Amino acid sequence: MRICGAAVLALVAAGAAWGQGSQGIVPWVERTKPRPDLLKKVALEQKLNAQVPLDLVFRDEHGRSVPLGTYFGKRPVVLSLAYYECPMLCTLALNGQLRAFRSLDFSVGREFEVVVVSINPKETPALAAAKKATYLSSYRRAGAENGWHFLTGTEPSIRVLAAAVGYRYEYDFESKQYAHPTGLMVITPEGRIAAYQYGVEYSARDLRLALVGASDERIGSPVAEVLLYCFHYDPATGKYSLAILNLVRAGAAATIVALLAFFLIASRRHRAVPLKAEAHP
Repeated sequence: MRICGAAVLALVAAGAAWGQGSQGIVPWVERTKPRPDLLKKVALEQKLNAQVPLDLVFRDEHGRSVPLGTYFGKRPVVLSLAYYECPMLCTLALNGQLRAFRSLDFSVGREFEVVVVSINPKETPALAAAKKATYLSSYRRAGAENGWHFLTGTEPSIRVLAAAVGYRYEYDFESKQYAHPTGLMVITPEGRIAAYQYGVEYSARDLRLALVGASDERIGSPVAEVLLYCFHYDPATGKYSLAILNLVRAGAAATIVALLAFFLIASRRHRAVPLKAEAHP
């Protein structure tokens, strides 16, 4: 086990050096530079108990104009803003939601609704329908098609909704991408914001508790804000680039921690076996 211990130390040292480069989703090279003006405008501000404007009109997957309030009134709603042709974090965030939903004993369309609104006014109901079909095929629960909604809309409606829930985003004309945060909001049946979750992975336990509270019109407490940006600014090149490297770093750090735990447990078991053998010849 001495070799394994040395390997663990090497992995931990490498992980520390690797992890030091990641501060949320902001790369290490950015730590010595001020955040660019564009990203200063990006945030997901918690507006607990704020009323979502349910009279805003969007288009559903079939292209029909529907008031947002169509999806409220009976059950709590999980709301998220994204865009369907996003090259990076939107898909990761939606995949994270899917995993959380699959871990719940609650079901979409039965105990709660899910509403995804595109922040890109140029996206079409056809794109929304394709995205919905993808997630329904992975979710595989009856009735979800009636409770999981992918919407598109006009710039004014999108901006009003985003402002109401504290979702601040900007369009970068150089990269032709949106700079935006990731996260979801749990909304009460009456349309008040009950809880927030940040990032691209969501706690099924916390989500369940938020849904239970929201169903009774209870408002939760603020949570720690951990913002992930869809792309970051690289001071070395003066351009924005995708932030997947930082997600890889985070994954590597988690792997290193898991390996460390495994080696420590294996080492203890290795030392314990001879003792048992001597006690019971």
